[in-house]
Amino acid sequence: MPWITLIIAGLFEVGFTFCLGKAKEVPAPASYWWVTGFFISLSVSMYLLYRATQVLPMGTAYAVWTGIGAVGTVLMGILFFKEPADFWRLFFISTLILSIVGLKVFSH
Repeated sequence: MPWITLIIAGLFEVGFTFCLGKAKEVPAPASYWWVTGFFISLSVSMYLLYRATQVLPMGTAYAVWTGIGAVGTVLMGILFFKEPADFWRLFFISTLILSIVGLKVFSH
């Protein structure tokens, strides 16, 4: 269960970075909703990370949480914000995913 909590925390990290990107794109009245979404996602993400670290090693949990956020944010940038998807960028994102899986597999 703590691994599922950690994965959900990482997805909320992606959510708060997505909200930041959207808040930057829209004019002031609509951007307030995205900023609100940012703070809600940030709070949920941090709380779930805290819960996961009650069982999982801190270093492993933080690295996995950050990795999920980094990979998810890059993919969101490619899919929604028209950021480049060149070979090297995808290659290094793949190595990051393999590192996250490795931490999960070899963590006790």
